[in-house]
Amino acid sequence: MATSYSNKSKMYLTTAGVLAFGIAAYGLGRVYPPTGPSAGTIAPAQRYVSSQVGEGDVTLGDTAVPQLMQTDAFELMVKDPSFRALAASSGFHALAGQPQLMAALMSNPKAFASLAANPQAFASVASAAQQASALAPQAHQASAALLSAVATHAAAMQALASQPQALAAIAANPAAFASFAANANAFQSAASQAASNAQMASSASAFQQLAGNPAAMSALAADPHVFSALAANATAFHALASQPQALAAAVNSAAAAAHQLQSAGISNSALSALASNPSAFALLAGQPQALAALAAHASAFAALAGHPQALAAIMANGSAFSSFASSANAFQNAASKAAADARMANNANAFLQLASDSKAMQALSADPKVFSAIGNNALAFAGLASNAHLLSPQLLAAIGNNASAFSGLASNAAQLSQASQALQALNAQSFAAAAAAAGKFNAAASQAALANQQAFSAMLANPQAFAAASQNSAALSALSSNQKAWAALAAQPNLAALLANPSFSAALSQAGVSQSQAQ
Repeated sequence: MATSYSNKSKMYLTTAGVLAFGIAAYGLGRVYPPTGPSAGTIAPAQRYVSSQVGEGDVTLGDTAVPQLMQTDAFELMVKDPSFRALAASSGFHALAGQPQLMAALMSNPKAFASLAANPQAFASVASAAQQASALAPQAHQASAALLSAVATHAAAMQALASQPQALAAIAANPAAFASFAANANAFQSAASQAASNAQMASSASAFQQLAGNPAAMSALAADPHVFSALAANATAFHALASQPQALAAAVNSAAAAAHQLQSAGISNSALSALASNPSAFALLAGQPQALAALAAHASAFAALAGHPQALAAIMANGSAFSSFASSANAFQNAASKAAADARMANNANAFLQLASDSKAMQALSADPKVFSAIGNNALAFAGLASNAHLLSPQLLAAIGNNASAFSGLASNAAQLSQASQALQALNAQSFAAAAAAAGKFNAAASQAALANQQAFSAMLANPQAFAAASQNSAALSALSSNQKAWAALAAQPNLAALLANPSFSAALSQAGVSQSQAQ
């Protein structure tokens, strides 16, 4: 009881500090720095129940809004005069009414707030994200292949990246360089005479400079198998070859991500799954409690992930599903009659399909405690609910195969954030290269994306919403004029989750915090 009271007291004080905005909000981040899933965070109210929402036709439950309004955190927010002033603006409502967009903002508010101060630049990056979004399969394949190569050949890959034109020439035709995997000295000799080598002549100066770089050649001599690694992923690297600078930057981002993840104990085999799902990992990095729960129940979550609308509804209303933690059979029975269950009725077809999936039900039967894990972290999961479709079975399997490592990473906020940001940068660089190669990016679009990598990467998860926001001057003003406040909110996972709750906007309106209140 003493611990619970202490945590609730922290929630009151910390929330009040955030809602003061400006200096008080900045101070909050210094007084309560997030240090892991329990230390330095705000305990969610025990009676918290959120909405049912997700992609497509997942809809709010009848009681979602009033239940959210009963939470302590929400009550403190709407009673604070400074918060009411911000929340009453049309710009804030334009953001709060889109939980997927708000979740992306919370993943890196500094990048978005800085970008929003320049509406033209914001619009350019949003437009670039729209143009590039269709290239997700190619870009993610390239990211995964690059991260895999860098994870096992980091020094050699960075040595090649020191001369972007040379690396691009190799990436354009890696099979032609595969023979050097057995003899790095032969590569140095050929590179020093690049003008007479058909594969190097077009970038002769870059190869000659590479050959004259003792540190780079030492790294290649120590690991010549980097050439066979490039050849083994020829298709993926070819997509990056047309953009030498982006390719070199991607190598360095991949090296930074690999360093953080490997030092946390995450296996190289899991890295490709992370590189293929950077948006999901960025969201989990902002909710470490959810990441720890996913790691502890990965097989069950993977089963649910095969039915994203049902998973979204469960995550959005975690407390209501906690009773199934003692009986997966009871869950299957209720899901098979979803239309008659208030928790499932709005998404009846999704739950019916889940109930008839024998493999999924077998996984839930083996670990019904997944429901209590969601319920015990209801606020965190509700903030992720609108992006449940991003939690792919592939990603969850990778987390499960490295459960202990991800649990440890979830308790190290700095390392988790650095790994996530490096993966976002890699994602942006891969998309920019793929878009340029496909003729979808001109020089201006490439420059906009690569100059704002974190924001561009986050926008790729929901480009239409950001394109609309880019045309809303009030929304951009709400972002750019309250930078410290947004940063302080995002630094506290539970508050960030509250803002990304799908019921949040409706609850604000019912609480009397509307645009008309400010006029």
